[in-house]
Amino acid sequence: MRLLRLGAPGKERPAVLDREGDTYDLSALTPDIDGRFLVSDGPQRVRQALAAGGLPRLDAGALRTGAPVARPGKVVCVGLNYRDHAEETGAAVPPRPVVFMKDPGTVVGPFDTVLVPRGSTKTDWEVELAVVIGRRARYLAGPEDAAAVVAGYAVSHDVSERAFQLELSPQWDLGKSCETFNPLGPWLVTADEVPNPQELGLRLSVNGVLRQNGHTKDMIFDVPYLVWYLSQYMVLEPGDVINTGTPAGVALGLPGAPYLRPGDTVELGIDGLGSQRQTFGQA
Repeated sequence: MRLLRLGAPGKERPAVLDREGDTYDLSALTPDIDGRFLVSDGPQRVRQALAAGGLPRLDAGALRTGAPVARPGKVVCVGLNYRDHAEETGAAVPPRPVVFMKDPGTVVGPFDTVLVPRGSTKTDWEVELAVVIGRRARYLAGPEDAAAVVAGYAVSHDVSERAFQLELSPQWDLGKSCETFNPLGPWLVTADEVPNPQELGLRLSVNGVLRQNGHTKDMIFDVPYLVWYLSQYMVLEPGDVINTGTPAGVALGLPGAPYLRPGDTVELGIDGLGSQRQTFGQA
């Protein structure tokens, strides 16, 4: 199933896109797509409602697409999780996941304008697979238990400002938490439609030039391992988002490649999860 949220910022309504490409309003079932919806078997209720018929149809083309999950409690990010990305940035392949946090307020819609921060000289792109948590995860016994707590997957754009991240201080969060720096969506694709998250191609282009063309099979730490690992150090709550890392091809690893400036357009997508497009503006 493909769950989404449609409407102006702060006024999105929950919706579902069926296999025929028709969009239906879920407002009668839930006020939003959030942690409460996910943990209360919301996706199953949507399946039943679709099968029964009667959900009102929406004209999705006339409405803005918001992030498919209402503001998450936290966005947990994993850095250097593709061997080729670690190599292109001159970093050692990490023996354990590199973990940092991103302000949940950075999450915006997949087609919203992304703002280049004031004083930025190195705003960079990163296509990533996002994991959305559906049930509380605390001290999972092993990676084999991860599937039971994953609600689904989405396309994530982990926009970064490299000077803020790496040059001004050693605190990565400063280069990751600028406003609008995490477009998410267009859909939350439920886990039953992604039987193996390690079988997905990722790609990103800037102004029509392909920059990233990777595959989740090349992750150093796979999705089940990451969910288990993170649950040993923090409680993952329904609606939380995990950004699982980016493959090679970012500006930081491409000598001479221009960083993002106002007016640039970035397009990105992941197999089966949809695509995004953002035009960059000035903060």
